[in-house]
Amino acid sequence: MTGFWFADEPFDEDWYDEAAGPLVRPYAMTGGRTAGAGHDLDMLTAIVTARAGPTLRRTEPEYRQIRDLCRTPVSIAEVSASLGFPLAVTKILVGDLIDDRILIFRPPVHHQASGPDVNLLRAVLDGIRSA
Repeated sequence: MTGFWFADEPFDEDWYDEAAGPLVRPYAMTGGRTAGAGHDLDMLTAIVTARAGPTLRRTEPEYRQIRDLCRTPVSIAEVSASLGFPLAVTKILVGDLIDDRILIFRPPVHHQASGPDVNLLRAVLDGIRSA
């Protein structure tokens, strides 16, 4: 029978290959969690290592990789792409580091869809006219 393996038969086929990806699956990296610690993190949220933050207590290599990557401000999407982690996993791990005060974050600025601020445009126009 092809495709089946029985305990009394030798198993000589590789059960994984390079194309299969990492052996540690996303649910293992997050400890089975599917939601973060309550931070409203967007894929465009900017994160950076806190200057006076405490030392990293977590031993998993993913946390060290994220911390090292965030020495300059980057978005969560950039961290996810650089490390090859799914976005949802990256958001959970980043949330852990925010809770530990290793990282600080700034939510993305969402512009109003209603158009430009008329008062701001008038102030700019007045400034141009007075120059």
